[in-house]
Amino acid sequence: MKSYSIAVLPGDGIGPEVIAQAVRVLEAVGERFDLRFALETFPIGAAAVAVAKNPLPPETKAAVLRSDAVLLGAVGDPALDGAPRELRPETGLLALRKLLNVYANLRPVAVHPALAACSPLKADRLRGVDVLVVRELTGGLYYGEPRGRERTRAVNTLVYTTAEIERIARVAFDAARARRRLVTSVDKANVLEVSQLWRETVTEVARLYPDVRLEHSYVDTTAMRLVSDPASLDVVLTENMFGDILSDEAAVLVGSLGLLPSASLGTGPGLFEPVHGSAPPLAGHDVANPLGAIATVALLLRHGLKLVDAADSVDDAVAAALDAGARTQDIALPGEPRIGTTEMGARVAESVVAAALEGLS
Repeated sequence: MKSYSIAVLPGDGIGPEVIAQAVRVLEAVGERFDLRFALETFPIGAAAVAVAKNPLPPETKAAVLRSDAVLLGAVGDPALDGAPRELRPETGLLALRKLLNVYANLRPVAVHPALAACSPLKADRLRGVDVLVVRELTGGLYYGEPRGRERTRAVNTLVYTTAEIERIARVAFDAARARRRLVTSVDKANVLEVSQLWRETVTEVARLYPDVRLEHSYVDTTAMRLVSDPASLDVVLTENMFGDILSDEAAVLVGSLGLLPSASLGTGPGLFEPVHGSAPPLAGHDVANPLGAIATVALLLRHGLKLVDAADSVDDAVAAALDAGARTQDIALPGEPRIGTTEMGARVAESVVAAALEGLS
């Protein structure tokens, strides 16, 4: 039996609830494919501040570095909004990304036919929508120096190097080759010198991919296209902050932020987390949508462990649950029955195992 080490970081708010269901599905995959997942749980974010006065404790750092992959919930707690920077949950998340050097963040956005009515966009706008946002994750405004805050003045610095842009651009072009061979590179080159370097560098990388079409698009134009003509987009290549905003905007296409997964890849263990935040008001009520976390497990299997058949089984199980009418409150239309976080996880896990039994009959 093949064994894989997974560091599980449930995080804050609804993080532990949705990650519990993601783990449940991962264990069902292990049962179906005769795989062993050695799961160890460690704190991050506000949960880590509470027990270790550190949003990314040394124990958590050591665990993620020795793992085969990292499964993360969400971080954030309004109670720490006024805390010093070193105690903010988000500081732990940024440090984790830097520690693992996961510079390439993949955020797929595809509209499931059963959920077309959940989006505020008209059905004809959603037809054929299948977008992959490739976001640079360890550079840009979130990491630039100098930075700081005084009483009446604050500073953040936007920095990118040619090498950082080249490596994320190659990820986008490689992904496009397996899709519709179109890369839309997002910048603000009419205003920012960093964006001018971004555009020039991406153009040079594109010369190595003559079979992939490159188009440049200002970030404001791309934001408009995401809701006016999303099917025209294939791979969207973007720097860190633009990618953060655009991928959250893309949630309107699928109907809920709770549906979207992400994979962050680099030179070591991959980091896999749903796109949504910790949503403290929903925590403890068994109402959060776990499908983003469960779909994240599929990305973990596919990109982190190279288990393609296992990943497909999770994607198929999610689709089967939605086709059968399973709906959490965020994706239920008026009058439709609703199920909770735990039951949604159970249905997907059961579908993973049931598909294996059907294959034996």
